[in-house]
Amino acid sequence: MRDSGFSAAEIDTSKPHSARMYDYFLGGKDNYPVDWEAAEKVISFFPNVEEMARVNRDFMHRASRLLAERGIRQFLDIGTGIPTEPNLHQIVQAITPSARVLYADNDPIVLRHAEALLHSTPEGSTAYIQADVREPRKILTAAKELLDFEQPIALSLVALLHLVADEDHPYQIVAELLDSLAAGSYVALSHATGDFDPEAWERVVEVYRKGGTPAQVRSRIEFTRFFEGLELVDPGIELAAHWHPELGKQRGQSEQIPLYVGVARKP
Repeated sequence: MRDSGFSAAEIDTSKPHSARMYDYFLGGKDNYPVDWEAAEKVISFFPNVEEMARVNRDFMHRASRLLAERGIRQFLDIGTGIPTEPNLHQIVQAITPSARVLYADNDPIVLRHAEALLHSTPEGSTAYIQADVREPRKILTAAKELLDFEQPIALSLVALLHLVADEDHPYQIVAELLDSLAAGSYVALSHATGDFDPEAWERVVEVYRKGGTPAQVRSRIEFTRFFEGLELVDPGIELAAHWHPELGKQRGQSEQIPLYVGVARKP
């Protein structure tokens, strides 16, 4: 199912891209001078953003591990980003070798690295599509070629929804994605917040918006709205440092990292 329409010309290096900036924060090399400039501006306003990227990544590992241990064998990861090992499929297939994983991202540079994502276990499968979360129907149509929608699926929207502004209807997008999933499915979310330093995050959001990304941080109350009608997994909505730290490999994470997280089950 891999999208083969990639060409180097599709990569726009005239403006920063959120996936490449995230890669920069994680110490990766798949980014360009325009991304470095924007990322350094973000760092100047919020110096802990690099730690925040690592904390977010660790949450994805913990949430995916917990869901695999709960018997979930199918995963739909939207907003995949540039591969950084271990990737989601490596986490879940280490627990359930037959797990199926579909990745989706809107940055062509991620497609360049799709081969790294597609190294599945023999028993399982992985695939990648180039798509934007603002196109949920396109994602769902492609996902039905790999995943069995009659069985539970884990939907991963990690560090993604703060890149979807209200005018793009993020709550409606999440609802549409979840509506297609079977009962017993799960969703894992993480989201930056300005609750603790609104002035700094107003500046950070402006950097992204000037680069063409409609970023928007949200409060705890606004984040909680994404889980309406769902059954939250204990301990509910928390800062990332407090969400099942015993499942992670990183210790001593800063409790002040402004990242709300949550995992919930569709009844």
